[in-house]
Amino acid sequence: MNGKYTLSTLIVIVLFLLLLGSCSQQTAEKAPLAVVQSESNETEQPQTVATEANSESETVAQQEDSDTTAEDEVSSEDEELSEEEEDMDEFESEFEEAKQEVSDPLEGYNRVMTGFNDKLILWVLTPIATGYAAVVPEAPRQGVKNFFHNLLFPLRFVNNLLQFKLVNAGEETLRFVTNTTIGIFGLWDPAKEWFDLQPHEEDFGQTLGFYGVGAGPHIVLPVFGPSNLRDTFSYVPDNYLDPTGQRKPIGQTESYEAEYGLLAIKTVNRVSLRPGEYESLKKDAVDFYPFLRDSYEQMRNKQIKE
Repeated sequence: MNGKYTLSTLIVIVLFLLLLGSCSQQTAEKAPLAVVQSESNETEQPQTVATEANSESETVAQQEDSDTTAEDEVSSEDEELSEEEEDMDEFESEFEEAKQEVSDPLEGYNRVMTGFNDKLILWVLTPIATGYAAVVPEAPRQGVKNFFHNLLFPLRFVNNLLQFKLVNAGEETLRFVTNTTIGIFGLWDPAKEWFDLQPHEEDFGQTLGFYGVGAGPHIVLPVFGPSNLRDTFSYVPDNYLDPTGQRKPIGQTESYEAEYGLLAIKTVNRVSLRPGEYESLKKDAVDFYPFLRDSYEQMRNKQIKE
């Protein structure tokens, strides 16, 4: 009996040891797997953190770029608005300056003469110019305008020289030679169309203004319209430089029929090439007389400064 118990006891002990060994082996195999998994988790965590950090930095950079773009757009809009405001302020200052500088002691007479010229234009000149345009095509009318403009070469040439605008005087000479020859006595303007030689309009009133002579009181002339004392005086030398002007000595009893006839042709032809211009100008004005007066003085001041 004792031998049997001893043998069975040994068998149980051996089996127990075998089981214990297998368990320890499985535990040893699981341990490296756990270490590997922990290491992989530790490796993935920094990558995840880095990815999240990169995405956050990219988001921040995109926000900064969008903020910068918005700031640039706002700044550009502000610059455009400031430029527009500056232009408007400059225009208003020029307009107010012109209004303040106009001397108009003859306003009562000027208003009456403006009304007379207005009726003359609307009741006489415009209907004649409309009928003339209906009969004569635009091309011949433009040729008439070019012809008379070419004849005014001495007026432009002399006044450009008096203001030391030598380049302009030279271009006027080239224009006159080109248009008189190629342009068939000035009926056509090849100097401008072919060679880009622009006219340089100058008169004696601009020359006096160039030397500092003031405009003087505003004056509205019959038929001729708005003027001032300086420009009215300038009609005399300008008339002598105009080949179609009136140059008869004072006191001579001969009529001026030819000169007035040419003046009428030039005026009617000019109005026929600008249909509706006077009516639209009058329509936009609240008070027509000061509008014409200030517009004329601004135009003359600008021409003198150029």
